[in-house]
This record gives sequence, C-alpha cells and structure tokens, in this order.
Amino acid sequence: MTDRGMNKVVLIKRRTRYEELKRRYNTVEQARFYIEHLGADFSDYEKEDAVYNQVLEQVRSCVRPVARLQEIDREYIPNMIFGEKDIVIAVGQDGLVANVMKYLDGQPLIGVNPDPARWDGVLLPFEAGDLQRILPAVIDGNFGAKSVTMGKVESKDGQVLYAVNDFFVGVENHSSARYHINYRNRIENQSSSGIIISTGFGMTGWHKSVMAQFNGMAKAFNLGSIPEPAYDWSSRNLTFQVREPYPSRFTQAEIVYGQINDNENLILTSDMSEKGVVFSDGILDDAIEFNAGMQISIGVADRIGRLVN
Repeated sequence: MTDRGMNKVVLIKRRTRYEELKRRYNTVEQARFYIEHLGADFSDYEKEDAVYNQVLEQVRSCVRPVARLQEIDREYIPNMIFGEKDIVIAVGQDGLVANVMKYLDGQPLIGVNPDPARWDGVLLPFEAGDLQRILPAVIDGNFGAKSVTMGKVESKDGQVLYAVNDFFVGVENHSSARYHINYRNRIENQSSSGIIISTGFGMTGWHKSVMAQFNGMAKAFNLGSIPEPAYDWSSRNLTFQVREPYPSRFTQAEIVYGQINDNENLILTSDMSEKGVVFSDGILDDAIEFNAGMQISIGVADRIGRLVN
C-alpha cells in the first residue's frame, strides 16, 4: 500500500436539520420550542443528528490510519481545489454526492449512507463500516466505479459551469425568459419558462417530471404514451427540453426537445435585461448570469465522475 503521507482523503459533510435549526434560532431551547409549537417531534431531529455525527466519527477512525484527512462542509465545495489523486468521501444524502461530483475531475467518490433506516441512498452504496474494506482498495487503485457523464456550460466571457444532473437556463424565479436558441444551425427566437438540459444520470430527475406532463397531455389527446430513449449514466449525450414555449408574432416554438451528442453544442443567447441565470443541479448560489447579449454553449463535458461501487 502507498505510504499514508502520500494519500489524502477529503471528507464532505453537511449540517443536519438539528444544526440548521440551532443556527437559525441561536439556541437548542428556542429551536425545540419552534418545532414542538408546530406539533412536530424535536427528538427525531436530535436522533438524526446523533446518528450522523456518530457515523462521521466512524469514517474518521477508518481514514486516519491509512491516509491524511481533510474535512469540508458542503457549502464550501465550490471553493475547494481538489488534488488530482485525492479520494473523496461524501457522507449524506444522494443530493450531496451529486453536488460534490460536479467539482471533481475523475477523482474516486465514495458515497456513505449515514442512516440506511432513514435514506434509501441510490448513490450511497456503502455504510461507514464498509470503509475498512473499501478505502484500502481505492488507495491501491483496485476498485470498481461507475462512470458518470457530466454536462458543461461555457459562457462567451469564459465562465464555466458543470452539471451532474441538469442545467436550468431561464429567469431565476422561473417566469418568462427571452432568448435565441441555435440547435444544429436552426435558430429560433423563443419565450418560455426556461430550458432544462439533462445528463443520462439526471434523466430520472427534472427531465422525468417534464416528460410526465408531456405523457399526460398525449393521453388526454388520445395520442398514447411518448416513448423515451433509455440512457445510462455514462451516455455521451445530453437531452434538452423547453418548458412552456410560447408562440407569437415574434417568438417560435418548434425547437422544444432534442439530443446534444458528443462534440456538438446547443447555443443560447439571452434577450433578457435582468435576472437571467444558468445554474446546475438545483444550486442557484453557484450560477452564471444570463442577461442581454450573453451567449452560452452547452455540451458534453470532457471530465467525468467516478462513483465507487
């Protein structure tokens, strides 16, 4: 095994509901009063917090004998610079794993389920005790992993944003957005409630919700169900959907759905004076402004995620 000093494990953690309440109301007593005043059970928050912190300590105990340990809270991930050979452990829900992955570039990511009785954990195949077996194997490079294709947005002024699940392009409050869309050299002036661009990994997320609406409408008009292509996490393409496109004298609504294959791009140019935005994976805090004249290019990213399994 590689010398301990050469290995670094980055442990990603999040605040529990208990910690968030304590932060919001300053004291445990005030938080308890608020929750119990609403008729909820505050002890459930305490139990969740205790279990989570116990699991964190188990993870630390597994890591320290074999590697250097660095801990970081979820909110600081966008500012974290990961080393090329870092190993990353995310302890939390599925959303934490996805949020972490888009800031990685091939580093192995281990998802640990802190509370299997509470969370199903599709992206959390391991429990804390499994790390005694898994971590040495990852350090030695002898492990299996699922590859996850990411999406990439690059703005005209050089800003870059990655997505593990999906991008949203539109107005930050999801009201009417105005822009030009260029898809395979077809150009339209559009007004809609935004565009969703999904990866294969994200096809069961926002994309699925929009498709459910399409299918419901198709059945209402006796058109049957809409067949959807199957994608796996490593599929080298993206899928875009235009939400609620509005045709008028000045806007069109023909380019509303399509695939963005490897080595091609969807080009969007903003016609909005303010509040235009591009964000990924539901995180509005880490976004690119998409206002008048801004052009963005959306395609398959070169970087991939690697989820240890």
